[in-house]
Amino acid sequence: MSDSDPFGPSDQDGDSPFGEINFFVQDLIRMFAGGSSGPWDNAYQIAASVATEGQPESNVDPAGRLSIEQLTRVAELHVSEVTGLAVDSPLSIEAMNRSQWARRFLDDERPLLEGLSDSIGAAVRAQLQQFEADDDSGESMFSIPGMPGIPAEQMMHQLISMLGPMMLGVMAGGTAGQLALRAFGCYEFPLPRPQGRSIPIVLTNIDDFAGAWSLPVDGIRLWVCVSDVAHHQVLSLSHVRTHLEALLAEYVSSFTTDPAQVEEKLREIDLGDAEFGSEPELELLQNLTSNPDQLLGAIQSDTQRYLMDRISTLVAVIEGYVDWVVDSIGTRLIPEFPRITEALRRRRVEATAANRYLERLFGLELSQSTFDLGSDFITGVEVRAGATALTELWKSEESLPTYAELRAPGLWLARLGITADEMDLGDLGEIEIPDFPDLDS
Repeated sequence: MSDSDPFGPSDQDGDSPFGEINFFVQDLIRMFAGGSSGPWDNAYQIAASVATEGQPESNVDPAGRLSIEQLTRVAELHVSEVTGLAVDSPLSIEAMNRSQWARRFLDDERPLLEGLSDSIGAAVRAQLQQFEADDDSGESMFSIPGMPGIPAEQMMHQLISMLGPMMLGVMAGGTAGQLALRAFGCYEFPLPRPQGRSIPIVLTNIDDFAGAWSLPVDGIRLWVCVSDVAHHQVLSLSHVRTHLEALLAEYVSSFTTDPAQVEEKLREIDLGDAEFGSEPELELLQNLTSNPDQLLGAIQSDTQRYLMDRISTLVAVIEGYVDWVVDSIGTRLIPEFPRITEALRRRRVEATAANRYLERLFGLELSQSTFDLGSDFITGVEVRAGATALTELWKSEESLPTYAELRAPGLWLARLGITADEMDLGDLGEIEIPDFPDLDS
């Protein structure tokens, strides 16, 4: 890694999740000299640097860990009572600091991150190769000052081959570190997690948020535990997990490698026509990595735009259902629940441009409209057929709503043959839920 700050100064508007990635080109040069570590080592270092903002970080206080363990048991019990979904084994929610959480994210999402970096790297390589092929000067665009003796063609191939490992370190490490700065739990993005692993949460972020809003710390902690347990129950269902994993994997592997399309998009954003100096290939790389949102827009394919609708449909119903579970439990158990919910939902709306960019990397659209769609669907089903009809959502992949059904719950109910008259609410009886310890004591 470079000795300089890996992410440099952030832009004033907070639009770039990675800031000025000056080290990207510098490390390409260092790789010629054999001075680079492996891509995942780079990713871990980048993630830690971004997550801690270059400052020392302490471990989680043992009392905080114990509190989360106790709240996890409460959350698991109540979520299971509300959802009726079976849990194979007790869950474990593990309180971590930001750098620990970032490292866990890299470990848990390695296949998805590798697919993402491979696909974006292939798109950039294709464009650079096209630039090289179009150059009629007789000299390779790819030359590095101070490194004579390497034939131009060989240097080009070496540079292009380095893009993959470097892209992996930058994309994976930057994503994990940026998420760790904001994340409460592991479902900040609703991505399926490896089975049998603990659920990591960032206790510092949770407690800091409680302090900033003058909210009860234990109440916020319980809210996060309930939300993550509910997410985990739904995303652990084999058909939900398999369906979402397949959509995400197809999305991250579908960035376009058509140089003509990329060049057209780059010219639209005035990047393809930039006035490059004596090292145009390095300046191009620097511009692309310093403006990741522009790069993402240039290489997004029509296939991905189609997949985003399918991903958003599934994510909306998951998030709408989880919100319904949290509301069902929180109104009874969490002091100042309305204030906490209002603060947390405002947090969603006020997500930074950097976070919106990271969402789009995975084909996610976690805007308020997505959450509203999911919430309206769940409410529509409950009003028409009762809360027990919601259990039909999770029986099979065929039971999941389509894009049209998400916007018209009656269509979903009709397809599944569910009517209000068929819902026998009298047999439910009263659900007995154990008392919850007094959070104010």
